[in-house]
Amino acid sequence: MSLSAWFLTHESAIRLSCFAGTLATMAALEILAPRRISTIAKGTRWLNNITLMVLYTVLVRLMFPVAALGIASFAATRGWGLLNAIDLPISLAIVIAIIVMDFVVWLQHVVFHAVPGLWRLHRVHHADLDYDVTTGIRFHPLEILLSMFIKGGAIALLGAPMLAVLLFEILLNATSLFNHANILLPTAIDRGLRLLVVTPDMHRIHHSINVQESNCNFGFNSPWWDRLFGTYQAQPQRDHQTMTIGITEYRKPRDVVLLVGLLRLPFRNTPKKAAISGH
Repeated sequence: MSLSAWFLTHESAIRLSCFAGTLATMAALEILAPRRISTIAKGTRWLNNITLMVLYTVLVRLMFPVAALGIASFAATRGWGLLNAIDLPISLAIVIAIIVMDFVVWLQHVVFHAVPGLWRLHRVHHADLDYDVTTGIRFHPLEILLSMFIKGGAIALLGAPMLAVLLFEILLNATSLFNHANILLPTAIDRGLRLLVVTPDMHRIHHSINVQESNCNFGFNSPWWDRLFGTYQAQPQRDHQTMTIGITEYRKPRDVVLLVGLLRLPFRNTPKKAAISGH
């Protein structure tokens, strides 16, 4: 079996193992060292957030049977994309691909805050009234499907190696779970980690009800895009324990906790403004 075929065959098992391990680790740390006191019953939130994830995972598999790794394989066999047209060491091509894909995800996140129609989808993620590891998997299925189109296009244009795509998918999932986790990190550790990865204290500011704060710290993985483009904020105006999480329009649990409410949220009759222009 070729290396490409092996990756395609075992992709789901590899990604699921990494995802489950990270989720379990973050959930345990949330119990041992929570940063904030929960305001909504965790069982109800977790059930609905995880059910939402299962729903969009099934939809992605139905609509994109080969997913991102398959697109990378398809592009490689046909010589599509910049990196397939340039003779580079595979290690360098992998590093370049991961950096570029991370920037694409960061830029997509900014755009989803800036365009009203896209913000309607993305606000499902931001409307969570609490902030914990399951917030990192809470996205509307239509946003996930649209993100898959964007990601697939970026992979094909870039010609990203299959190993780079697999590593990036694992990295993105793991860092999203980590930086949404309700865990308390010592200040010195948080400060050091921010040089390498987005930390929970850094990204939590992005989920503030304060519009100024929710329009900063867009990164999921690398912290440097926000620093480079001037969207980095080190600390919230209020402290992390008392800052309000969510968006102003929806504060009732039935609208932002239950699955039916989450699926309906993009279609609710609310002001047609993007987050960046004000809620």
